[in-house]
Amino acid sequence: MNARNWLQRIHDLPLSRLDKPLRIMNVCGGHERTITEAGLRGVLPSEIELIPGPGCPVCVCPEEAVYRAIRLATEGGCRVVSFGDMLHVPVNAPKSEPRSLEMARPQARERGGDIQPIASPQEAVAVAHRHPDQPVVFFVAGFETTIAPIAGLIEAGLPDNLFLQMAARRTRPVVAMLLEKHDAASFDALIAPGHVASIMGADEWRFVVEKHGLPAAVAGFTPESILAAIHSVLRQQLDSAPELANCYPQVVSAEGNRRAQQLLEKHFTIADAPWRGIGSLPDSGFELASRHEAHNADKVLSLEERDYPRAGQMPPGCACAEVVLGQIRPHECPLYGKGCQPRNPVGPCMVSDEGACRIWWSAGIGRAAA
Repeated sequence: MNARNWLQRIHDLPLSRLDKPLRIMNVCGGHERTITEAGLRGVLPSEIELIPGPGCPVCVCPEEAVYRAIRLATEGGCRVVSFGDMLHVPVNAPKSEPRSLEMARPQARERGGDIQPIASPQEAVAVAHRHPDQPVVFFVAGFETTIAPIAGLIEAGLPDNLFLQMAARRTRPVVAMLLEKHDAASFDALIAPGHVASIMGADEWRFVVEKHGLPAAVAGFTPESILAAIHSVLRQQLDSAPELANCYPQVVSAEGNRRAQQLLEKHFTIADAPWRGIGSLPDSGFELASRHEAHNADKVLSLEERDYPRAGQMPPGCACAEVVLGQIRPHECPLYGKGCQPRNPVGPCMVSDEGACRIWWSAGIGRAAA
């Protein structure tokens, strides 16, 4: 069924029976990009509110982890590689120091290190092979879909000079936190991320229905799949029959990719971990298994001890944490479009293509007010 047909089916539902607009959280930044670029908010009934959620790994990566990666390149003589968006994430270092990995590049090169973007985990291995006499640090941020290929990389064997600095996170714990600590205050139904479900299985999200009684649907990244998921959770709400619907069956199964899960379990352990601006969440971080300690950048590559005074915080005036948690919309941040724009981001949500602020600004939302 095409997007037009799904949209008509949504409009044909008896939405007047809803006692208030249904607030649907889309966890994934990829979903938010499709929703915004396709203009879905402008064509959906007013009884529906779509809320961007916490599915942007760049946005929640701890500031102190970025700062350590900068120091490894500028003080430790390391060659730091990471996925492109991470190079532009700002930190609140002293004004005399570089405030992003990209800004730190010249200083790193002057001191024998370097910083460069990569597009795939295999590129990190290639860089290590090209520079066998230099420590290469792969600064790893991402969710399960990103980490599964890295588990495969480890399975194949890492060069001796390649080290991983882990800042990767699991998606389920942050949604569980929103439901448990905020009593579902920010949303009434969930569109679960299809790419994470392709690895972990659709059943990873069954707790939303069984524990909290909310409608839920797994969606892919086309307007058709997202509209199918919106239709599903609306129907569930109207029928008072919450369930977990799989609107991405071409890729997602109930149990997920067992081989990928086995590799994740083999090469990583799960630990409590900090989320930028949110705090530490139980069992939300991936750490290298102890058998890989020789490749753990945090354990092997030492730096002079230095406290980072703004650990866990957002920049002054930045409301990225509230945006990520669905408590406000991007244009409601006081810095949106003023001090914070893609060319000069203050907060991480304006950096990544999966950050809600960057997506909304690129689509022109709220520019007039700014």
